[in-house]
Amino acid sequence: MVSGITMKTIRLITSITIIFCCFMTANAVASVKSIADFTNGMLKVDGYFTFYYDKQNDQLFLQVDQQNEPFLFQSSLPRGLGSNDIGLDRGQLGSTRVVQFESYGNKVLLTQLNMDYRANSDNRAEQKSVEEAFAKSVIYGFEIKAKDRGTVIIDYTPFLLSDIHGVAKTLKSRKQGSYRPVKNRSAVHFAKSKSFPKNTELESIVSFTGTNPGQYVRQIAPDSENITVHMHHSLIKLPDDKYQARRFHPFSGYWSISHKDYAVSLDESMDVKVIPRHRLDKNTPITYYLDPGTPEPVRAALLEGARWWSTAFEEAGFKDGFIVKMLPEHADPMDVRYNTIQWVHRATRGWSYGSSVIDPRTGEIIKGHVTLGSLRVRHDYLLGQGLTGPFNDGAESNTDKIKEMALARIRQLAAHEVGHTLGIAHNFAASANNRASVMDYPHPFVELIDAKIDLSNAYAEGIGEWDKYVIKYGYQKFENPEQEAKALASLISSTQDKGLLYMSDSDARPSSGAHPTGHLWDNGKDAAAELTRVMQVRGVALKNFGLNNLAFDRPISDLQEILMPIYFYHRYQTTAAVKLIGGVNYDYVVKERDSKSSATNARPVSFEHQSQALSALLATLQNENLTLPKSIISLIPPKAYGNYRNRESGPTKTGLAFDPVTLASAAANHTLSALLNSARLTRIAQQSNLNSKYWTVGEYLQTILQNTIKQPSSAGLNSAVQQRVNAVTIELMMSRLLAESTPIEVKSDLFNELSQLNEWLKKESHNASSGQRGFYRLLSHHLSWYFEHRKWLPLVDLSTMPPGSPI
Repeated sequence: MVSGITMKTIRLITSITIIFCCFMTANAVASVKSIADFTNGMLKVDGYFTFYYDKQNDQLFLQVDQQNEPFLFQSSLPRGLGSNDIGLDRGQLGSTRVVQFESYGNKVLLTQLNMDYRANSDNRAEQKSVEEAFAKSVIYGFEIKAKDRGTVIIDYTPFLLSDIHGVAKTLKSRKQGSYRPVKNRSAVHFAKSKSFPKNTELESIVSFTGTNPGQYVRQIAPDSENITVHMHHSLIKLPDDKYQARRFHPFSGYWSISHKDYAVSLDESMDVKVIPRHRLDKNTPITYYLDPGTPEPVRAALLEGARWWSTAFEEAGFKDGFIVKMLPEHADPMDVRYNTIQWVHRATRGWSYGSSVIDPRTGEIIKGHVTLGSLRVRHDYLLGQGLTGPFNDGAESNTDKIKEMALARIRQLAAHEVGHTLGIAHNFAASANNRASVMDYPHPFVELIDAKIDLSNAYAEGIGEWDKYVIKYGYQKFENPEQEAKALASLISSTQDKGLLYMSDSDARPSSGAHPTGHLWDNGKDAAAELTRVMQVRGVALKNFGLNNLAFDRPISDLQEILMPIYFYHRYQTTAAVKLIGGVNYDYVVKERDSKSSATNARPVSFEHQSQALSALLATLQNENLTLPKSIISLIPPKAYGNYRNRESGPTKTGLAFDPVTLASAAANHTLSALLNSARLTRIAQQSNLNSKYWTVGEYLQTILQNTIKQPSSAGLNSAVQQRVNAVTIELMMSRLLAESTPIEVKSDLFNELSQLNEWLKKESHNASSGQRGFYRLLSHHLSWYFEHRKWLPLVDLSTMPPGSPI
């Protein structure tokens, strides 16, 4: 007897429980159908991952018989939003992941493996120790619908209709509203879902509903609270192990694919870096396919520009190693079997880019995918229109030269973006090497011939010397690793000996950049001399600017948008020239075993060169370069009815009317912000500490003040422009003084110069003209308030230019 219950009773209860559990287990097993029974009547598509489509219920089921076997998963966006500002473009590639299916009970997990931390060792236990130390990520969980001896069927539909591309997240980060996927407005796009021996391609239509849509969504969507895109999933078999990775070198010209190796010895770096590149052999060329939706004559220009790379591959030993064709009629551009060049439309002009599907394990490029923004060519045409004024005498025959300039840019752009999909990084120093690479951002090289603007040499033709070197580094074949290492080292050395320069994004893009040749959208070996030349071209273009710059049957008020890229024509060369000030010469050098690396690799730009740059930059602030002539001002009326101001219009403080003074203020702000960059001021201070020949920060600031605030006052519109420039100068100096990032030694000089300037303003206000007297007193009042209360009352808001890049 146990608590009044006999042992017999206990045995009976136990038996009943066991029988019940067995019944439930048997019932559960019976509920999972065989694959044949479950898929009966469905459309079957065989391939790498076989899948079934239930048309009646719009469901897609995936057959998984490769559990715990890694493969590549690639998401993409076959149909996008059409907004450069949001960035969700047609053809955009998402992340490339190494994933695998893993079964647990009645479900299957899609798990992303962590490729950033590895043990490149034959010891499985060592590999496992790293795998277990770092997190992996489960992307999605699926319910098993059918099963046959290790092979399972999962319902892939919810995942296919999910926001794997992060559309809602992107919209939120761009402040375009809060959106979520809507299941009953989404569907499997079976017509675009296919399977092949090494890849399976699945597509869906995914709709989102949202609240508080932003201006960019309202601009492009027929219903801004409901937007629909297409999403694509590529499931790709991992390449075989015959591909040989190639090591990354800072001077190679390639991007790097990297991971940490925990199996290396203590005297080796854990950072393993290889270059991304296509697999290439003598019998299988790299083939790219152009979007058939590209119109002529752009299509011919894109084909020609992309094919420039064939020259580089031929010199690397691969005759016909690189080919460009038109995409076959029924081919899907998102299919990973095709390297694709797509012609993509947006509501506003924007970037083109080259992306790739890359095996993260090795750096092997599986698919190159180029996105070319269709409005870029039109912006180049607009620039040519502003420079040359081709519309006169009732004829339009003079547009041929600007059309050719725009097409020359498109050829170069095609080569540039294809270069990225070959694994190649930007080289922003190429312009200083006589345009040695298509991987630079080229500004049109416009010349003055007999005092007339000439566009014939605007863009270089063909592949450059740097590009040929890069292809040799990445794609040449070698007999063995020893020969490869020796040959690559020799190739780098000989290229450097030729004087070819290399500066990429991290050095060229920052506004605080210091390298004298690492610039975007510039020209010339000497950035300062080129700025002076560019200002001369700008001057001729502005002198000739008028009705001839406007196409027929267009509102005259549209002249404002044509004027902007001409008035700000010097903007990029200004950014280039200012890097000479506080500039530093350096190279991407590696300590090699057989070389004697220079201990003085970082060398300041000579004081003479810095002084020349400052003179060229200060010239951009003079009235003759900032104040527009009356002939232009009087020509541009407020926007005609039915036309509206847009991002390409100039800044204004005059309401609907064109505002030449705020235009000048924006140009001055561009130059002065660069001259007074905190990092630049800090380098000036340190260079003067190391060499007394260089300016102190105080001397540098005094030179700027002498060429702005302390210039003799002007009359008329020049006076208004001069006052705005002077206010911007003080505003920027004060902002640097108050910035936490500005070091104390620079703040002390700023404080001292502003204090002395305040005393100068007080003195000058007694002798100035009536109009200038009030201005000086206002400046002094703001400075005195700061010195008394240690609180700055802003003088002026800093007007900015219309968007520039991409030019």
